[in-house]
Amino acid sequence: MNDFSGKSVMVLGGSRGIGAAIVRHFTAAGAKVSFSYSGSPDAAAAVAAETGATAVKADSANRDELIAAVAGAGALDIMVINAGVAKMGDPLTLDADVVDRLIDVNVRAPYHAGVEAGRRMNDNGRIIIIGSVNGDRVPVAGLTAYALSKSAVQGIGRGLARDFGARGITVNVVQPGPVDTDMNPAEGPLAKMLHGMMAIPRHAHADEIAALVLFLASPAAAMITGTTQTIDGGMGI
Repeated sequence: MNDFSGKSVMVLGGSRGIGAAIVRHFTAAGAKVSFSYSGSPDAAAAVAAETGATAVKADSANRDELIAAVAGAGALDIMVINAGVAKMGDPLTLDADVVDRLIDVNVRAPYHAGVEAGRRMNDNGRIIIIGSVNGDRVPVAGLTAYALSKSAVQGIGRGLARDFGARGITVNVVQPGPVDTDMNPAEGPLAKMLHGMMAIPRHAHADEIAALVLFLASPAAAMITGTTQTIDGGMGI
């Protein structure tokens, strides 16, 4: 199931955290991998040196840069759309430009990247979008903009699954809960509160998210499409 020899993979947002784990897992499984980065050139260089993957600079908020990066990858077998931003705050005071950039990265980018990948993708390909359990549940105040974006991703996944299904291309959304990354460290100030909502009271490891992504990209998942696959330690139950 974890042999991806000869497969062409692109990961949008692959320099840190979940994205870097996904790059590592696919390269270890034999795939030819490229990944995009924007604000972390040193981290991107380190991941590329470690894995042999190709790093491509592209800001997911810039539609032209994004489409050019996806088009430059050619006929992909697997596209993983991981790039995302999170911003919490009172919607009455949260800066509108910050919200617009969040929507650009979390909603517009997955749509345009998914469409461009599908335009060139080999039959029986895979598109996997990293969403969030907050697409289903908003447990605290201040998450309106973020939750909006992650709910929108669900619609993108279901729609593209229908649009591309005749070619055997599957499209699924992976919805993590808290994951131990720079954005949300397991020892961070929110950890105790988050763990109190979970059946399994700990942050997930990025490798655990990557393992689910690889399963959805494998031949074993050929009939799984248009779904949201939640991996949140029971936060949403």
